[in-house]
Amino acid sequence: MNDQKIKILFRLRSLEMGGVPRVILDLLRNLPKDQFDLSLMLNLYQGELIREIPAGIKLIVVEKGKEQMSPNPFLHKLQLIWRRLKLEIYEKFPSVLYQIKVREKYDIEIASSYAEFDMVLSSPDKNSRKIAWFHTDVTYDTNQERARERIETMKKFDHVIFCAAHIRDVIKKYYNVTYPGSSVVYNAIHTDEVKEKALAFDVNYEGLKKPVFCSVGRLHSRKGYHTLINIHRRLIDEGFEHSIVVLGDGEEKNNLTGQINQLEVQDSFKLLGTKINPYPYIKNADCFVLPTRSEAYPLVINEALALEKPIISTNVGGIPEMIEDGVDGILVNDNEEELYEAMRKVFTQPELLDIIKQNTKESYKKLDSQKIYNQVAEILEEQYHLKLNNERG
Repeated sequence: MNDQKIKILFRLRSLEMGGVPRVILDLLRNLPKDQFDLSLMLNLYQGELIREIPAGIKLIVVEKGKEQMSPNPFLHKLQLIWRRLKLEIYEKFPSVLYQIKVREKYDIEIASSYAEFDMVLSSPDKNSRKIAWFHTDVTYDTNQERARERIETMKKFDHVIFCAAHIRDVIKKYYNVTYPGSSVVYNAIHTDEVKEKALAFDVNYEGLKKPVFCSVGRLHSRKGYHTLINIHRRLIDEGFEHSIVVLGDGEEKNNLTGQINQLEVQDSFKLLGTKINPYPYIKNADCFVLPTRSEAYPLVINEALALEKPIISTNVGGIPEMIEDGVDGILVNDNEEELYEAMRKVFTQPELLDIIKQNTKESYKKLDSQKIYNQVAEILEEQYHLKLNNERG
């Protein structure tokens, strides 16, 4: 029976906290095991989500993670150099990597994001079907040469999955590129699981002035948190007391901390770092805000909807496919003034927030995770049958 299953290999760089690894882990948990033989190949065995790898999934590790290396600084540095050297060898000679690490043939190999495109395309198994999963709005890439390269690279795959219709549409609109073999598959969300985890511990935001706005995201310049800090200061100066908490880490942390200190809002604007379980923080906040300048299909929006939080978000990427403006959230353009006016409504139009919060009680109906798993299964089955047809000549 096992030989009759469709053999799937998902490739990921690592399992650091992020939307893409969470999507892949969710698929590994929920795709039908009687239909698929699932494997996960990690370049680096590191990241906060390592403990989330589902039981029964075949795991292929190319190199150990930093957490498994020596605590001695000198030895640690040597191990990092040796690891980088081996990864460079595997990248140059992928047949060596597969000979050493990959013991079996796969029907389908999946690049979980653009970071894995070259890994999958360089696979020495020319008979496996290659699928690219794309989660990025390329129009916001400051390096357009890189964006165009990714757009062209996707043409080499047998099938491309986009996490939102907007992502595929902008490539057609701005770059005049289409992918005949492509699908739109939204990221799945389990409302019951989110609600259960939201009760794991209490978050009372003691010492913070209410209302509390919560946001979750990587501390990157395109996520718009520098704008949110400015808006926070403006609202306080106008007498609208409140607090903002942000869950996440990233390269902008020091810059954002400096801005918080400069505007003297240390007591009311808090960077809480990455949280494995962010749901109690979202649940116990009064409002969820996402000031991002660039997004694909952020899971956290659906998670906030599942927790019946009023959402204020920029109208970018696939977010309009998730929120109906004025119904279960407020959408604004990527503009500081518009985001400021939307947040101000929390204080000046509380009845609007009450209506939106009431409407979120029905939003879970949009979040049919089983429908998404069925869709992915159908795509994998189709690619498998195309592989068989090619082998038959």
